[in-house]
Order: sequence, then C-alpha cells, then structure tokens
Amino acid sequence: MISDPGMIELGQDTSARKIAWRHQPGRGPDVVWLGGFRSDMLATKATHLAEWGTRHHRAVTRFDYSGHGESGGRFEDGTIGQWLEDALAVITRVVKTPPILVGSSMGGWIALLAAQRLAGTSLAPTGLVLIAPAADFTQTLMWDQFPEAVKRDILEKGAWLRPSAYSPEPYPITRALIEEGRNHLILGGMVKTGCPVHILQGMEDPDVPWQHAMTLVERLAEDDVTVTLIKDGDHRLSRPQDLEKLIEAVESVAPKSQLLL
Repeated sequence: MISDPGMIELGQDTSARKIAWRHQPGRGPDVVWLGGFRSDMLATKATHLAEWGTRHHRAVTRFDYSGHGESGGRFEDGTIGQWLEDALAVITRVVKTPPILVGSSMGGWIALLAAQRLAGTSLAPTGLVLIAPAADFTQTLMWDQFPEAVKRDILEKGAWLRPSAYSPEPYPITRALIEEGRNHLILGGMVKTGCPVHILQGMEDPDVPWQHAMTLVERLAEDDVTVTLIKDGDHRLSRPQDLEKLIEAVESVAPKSQLLL
C-alpha cells in the first residue's frame, strides 16, 4: 500500500521550494531511496525497490530533490548542500525508524553525508546501500577532468551545457554546483557511517569508474563494508540481474531483529 504523495516546503518567500515524497508503510527499517543526478523517484531502480517493498510488506520512502521529478524548483539552482537538505528534511519528517539509506550515484554521496549528519540521533541509519557511489563527483569526476575551455565557461558564464549520454538535451553544470560542492568533499579523510555498507559497482561504468568506489572503500576503514563488483555492469545497473543484486544488498544490511517485528 502506498500512501498519498506528500509535499514538504523548505525555505521562505521566493526561496521556498517544495519537495515531493512517497511513503509506503511496512515492517523493518524504512528503506529510503536517494536518487542520482537528474534522476527521480519513478526511475527503474526506485520503482523496483518500491514494488519489492509492497510484495514483502517493507517500509519504503522515496522523494525527489528540488529541481527533479515532481518537486519544485529549477535543476540549475540546485547544489549538493541544497539536495542534502532536501534528503534530511524527508528523513526527519517522514521516516519513523532508523532507516536503510539506498543511494544511487550522486545519491550515494548524499547518503554518506546524511549518515554523518544523523549520527547520534534516533534516526542514525542502520545500513547503507550505495550504487556506483559518486562521492565528491563535482570535484574529482567533473572539475578535475574538465578541459580549460570548459572551466573558463563555468567561471565566466556561470554554467556549461554538458552533453548527456542519457538524454538528447544537454544539462547545465553551474559554477554554484562546483563551488558549493567543495563544502561537502569527504574523500580527503576517513569516512564514518556507523553502520554496515554494501556497495554495488559496475566495472564497465563510464561515469563513475570502479576505482573511484575502491577509493571510498579505503576511506570507510571503521565500517563493515561489502563490495559487489559487477564485471559487465554499466552506470545504471538497471538490468533484471542488477535489480536482484540491489534487493540482496538491501536485505544484507537490514538488522535481522527488526525484520521479525
């Protein structure tokens, strides 16, 4: 059973934005989906997770960052900090039990940041599942890789339209996204989540190389980390066999005592 879609309003006056969310009740820890850059809560992996929750009576919560999907705001106005704020608002206002955070690509970075912010609270995550986690991507996978001409456009014009392999339309990479993202970089030191982490990573991923995921694993020195490398997997990991691995990963980090409730 899926509850009626909800909306959370953040900010005030002209800066206010509306964050759309969907929650379905069930047993065990609430599984919270954190989508990727320019993705939404109706995409393949998010929908598959919700359908699994319905079949197995598991609680699942999905939402769209501002500028994504059903939420308000413009995509080009978004930053990592703003999207982290969106995620924390949904978790703290909708979720009732310590969640399992499932983050895809950018959502993996947001999940790691959220886990750090929620540490020591009643909603500290009980597990993380990270799919091609793109931690620090605005710096290491974007800015550091951009040619000088692209950097000049971003600095002087405020944005660069990047061609997309997933859409006929290019999308803006803004100066604000790059510069604000530097406030949230985590791979320069140790990363602590306080819970088990399961990483799913395709070895044929052109957007988040598998070596990037291994760098994150090195930083997660104090956590129990499992890595599943999918040799022929791409960035999306949305094939039926990939979706099966996603569900297996979620079940692997779920506290068994809570599943009996």
